[in-house]
Amino acid sequence: MRSMTLWLDSLWRAGLYFCHPRTLGLALLPTVGLSALAWAGAYFFWDPAVDQLSKVFVETPWLSSGWAWLDALGWGGLKQVVAPLMVILLVTPVLVVASLIGVAFFMQTALVNWVRRQRFKGLEKPQGHGAVLGRAPRPGLVWESISALLMASLAMLVSLPLWLVPPLVVVLPPLIWGWLSYRLLARSTWDTFASPSERLALFQQHRVPLMLIGLVCGYLAAFPTLIWASGTAWATAFAVLVPLAVAVYVAVFAFAGLWFAHFGLAALARSRQAP
Repeated sequence: MRSMTLWLDSLWRAGLYFCHPRTLGLALLPTVGLSALAWAGAYFFWDPAVDQLSKVFVETPWLSSGWAWLDALGWGGLKQVVAPLMVILLVTPVLVVASLIGVAFFMQTALVNWVRRQRFKGLEKPQGHGAVLGRAPRPGLVWESISALLMASLAMLVSLPLWLVPPLVVVLPPLIWGWLSYRLLARSTWDTFASPSERLALFQQHRVPLMLIGLVCGYLAAFPTLIWASGTAWATAFAVLVPLAVAVYVAVFAFAGLWFAHFGLAALARSRQAP
């Protein structure tokens, strides 16, 4: 019960901090960097990818029969939309994961230090714990992050065909992205100020609310994807709108990072005050 009260308290505080200009400033580096890379990729590879998929649709016998049937029904124009939608389906997981990595490695430490200075000035690092603002993540955090990324990538690759099933497309991606944000951002939150034994105890005690934070943020990240795939205009203009997509995903995970930071530091402070 206390964990859920802390969960709700951290939610509104994350929203308040998210509206602060400092959050925008911290988000500029990952947003601009990833947007530039994403736009360059779209500029060079969008049209070839759409053309290649369109060619596959036309040359595959059972698909060409389906197109002929749609033409007879007067829905032949769908061919111009399906290929861009498939490219969006393939590209979106890459954009989401890249945005999450950008927040985890270029924002989260700064967000945690900011929350700590504002609310938990008395919260000190364990003796001999050297992680500080601006310092590279420790090898343990990097290795755990890589393993979590590999597991999430494998889950996305295996489940990708199921994303074409309408009920599952609103279940599987948020679950995967939520789990990954939980693994990266919660771990990063405690990496600076909690000892290994404290981290283990906190993960065990607050696993459910932490996973709920990840799940909510996973759905927040999935919502823009449904918009990109919801209409012809979005699908055909997605190559131009890729920087906007990246900015939205970075914003979602910046909010998630603040939520994890408020929850994680408050939980750590309470654990140290407990008798």
